[in-house]
Amino acid sequence: MSSVSQYFKGLFQGIGGLLTGMSVTWTELFTKKITQQYPENRKTLVISDRFRGELVMPHDANNEHACTSCGICQMNCPNGTIVIKSKTIETEDGKKKKILDEYYYNLGSCTFCNLCVLTCPSDAIKFDNTFESSVFTRGKLNMKLNQLGSKLREKKKPEPKPVAEKPAAVETAPAAPKPAAAPASVETEKKENITSQDSADSATSDNVTKE
Repeated sequence: MSSVSQYFKGLFQGIGGLLTGMSVTWTELFTKKITQQYPENRKTLVISDRFRGELVMPHDANNEHACTSCGICQMNCPNGTIVIKSKTIETEDGKKKKILDEYYYNLGSCTFCNLCVLTCPSDAIKFDNTFESSVFTRGKLNMKLNQLGSKLREKKKPEPKPVAEKPAAVETAPAAPKPAAAPASVETEKKENITSQDSADSATSDNVTKE
């Protein structure tokens, strides 16, 4: 192959590659944009509920939580992220009870493995989808999850089951009296009379034959 033909072959291959690249560029130029500009879209940004951003302890309107200070989440945390401090109080019944005093969570060492949430028997903690966790000092990553003055939510006692009323007895009409059976002695006498009559008839017939 001559050098001239090789030159034009390479020229056409270069022009073809250029047109292919330009076609991709023009296609993407008119395609709908899906890239989101953060933090300009902070108000409209939607984070999935499955995103694990930060461990939280939900409190209700009465500032009560569900943590019983059992320590299972602390034992299952592989990094020692959770530290629970409990205390013992005396109830109105005179019994001693262990309650939660302080619940510490270190966001800086958390791997978001979710083992603490899965093993919690009271569903007292969960992962929030908060993702803006940047702070200026490392100490601010160590958080206290139980609020000031919060207490354990008392479990509601099960309500007694309603007693089922017994169905009222249905009044039935009295059964009609059955006709009294004939006394057996009468029937026996009838049978004996019939038998004696038959024997008398047979005796009479024998006498007639002899005569």
